[in-house]
Amino acid sequence: MDIRQERPKSPGLKWRKRKEGDVPYWFADAAAVRAGFTIKSRNLSHLVSTPAQVVEQAQILQREMLAFMAGDQRGAVKFDRTFKSLLEIYQTDTESPYRTTIKKHTAQSYAVYLKKMIVHIGNRRIDECDGRDVRRWFRQWQTSGLGAARMSLAVLKAAVSFGIVCRLQGCAEFKTILGVLEFERLPSRKFAPTAAQIIAARKAAHAAGAPERALAYAIQFETTLRQWDVIGQWVGLDDPRPSAVIGYGMKWIGPSWAAIDSNLILAKVKPTKTEDTSEVEVSFDLSACPMVCEELAHIPPAERKGPLIVNRDTGLPYIRHTFQNGWKADFKAAGLPAGMWNRDLRAGGITEGGMAGASKDDRRKLAGHAKEETTEIYDRDQVEAHRRVMQKRKQYRAENGQ
Repeated sequence: MDIRQERPKSPGLKWRKRKEGDVPYWFADAAAVRAGFTIKSRNLSHLVSTPAQVVEQAQILQREMLAFMAGDQRGAVKFDRTFKSLLEIYQTDTESPYRTTIKKHTAQSYAVYLKKMIVHIGNRRIDECDGRDVRRWFRQWQTSGLGAARMSLAVLKAAVSFGIVCRLQGCAEFKTILGVLEFERLPSRKFAPTAAQIIAARKAAHAAGAPERALAYAIQFETTLRQWDVIGQWVGLDDPRPSAVIGYGMKWIGPSWAAIDSNLILAKVKPTKTEDTSEVEVSFDLSACPMVCEELAHIPPAERKGPLIVNRDTGLPYIRHTFQNGWKADFKAAGLPAGMWNRDLRAGGITEGGMAGASKDDRRKLAGHAKEETTEIYDRDQVEAHRRVMQKRKQYRAENGQ
């Protein structure tokens, strides 16, 4: 078992290596400490044998810190026209999208780039910088990869936009500069796994003693659902969504066997990427999916309970990085082409539908790209779209010997 799975996670909670083993500490945000919050850190080693209490105490401290910051949020960080003050306001202001809109895992990713930018450009004044500076910064960020540079630029734009909302001097002019600059973009993904490649990956998963991963691959490919909509995701205990699955000091949100009815209809899945925007719901007839049916045949009805995809090593749903490690092992054993990612399975399913002659409208519905409000009539139509696409795909595989 990956020892990292045993460490509970929570905002501010970090682990430090000690002679007696790894010890949990909670750390306050640097901005909160600068604003006068008196608890810089707290040693939680006395709770290490009870992970749930470690997380509970860390969340109490986090709430106290946020409450302190909210008490005088507008004055907590003084804007002095530097990028450092702007980036800290973006992180700490209670009205900032960083705290109100973007998802937690996205905020955690943003935090990494915000920290690096504060070190890199924090002392520069916004009203003294122009596009030439940004081009130079981008080149320096690009030494860590084009993806890192593009992400840094996106986070900078988000912070500057919030600066405009707050009427912070220099932000509007700087946003105009950012708007006219053009930078190298990441190339579009080109991989679209075929049915034969998914079959090979499923065989590798079975050989590794992980049939649940094989089921996940089959569902991803034949429904075009995204990875986290199939395996679910672990979130903090303070997440408002209900869950009956607790582990690692977190709770799990995702599909369970109860979502599949007696006719093998996987109903009303709300894709994570659209749950806060279009709120599109998608449903699928798994009986129309040959690969899924092959995998279901290995699972006795009596065992079809609880989370849909679990890690046999833990008896709990997969932690994301553990599933990714499993995919990498299956990918290598199956001899799949270098550069192919698990997320490409969705593109593979959509592409196969197009090559098979399924209509663009049906494939749009299958992928959950519709913008109109979902209704019961639309939901039935979406299931029929899935059936029509799968019929075309099965014919295509038969004709091509897959």
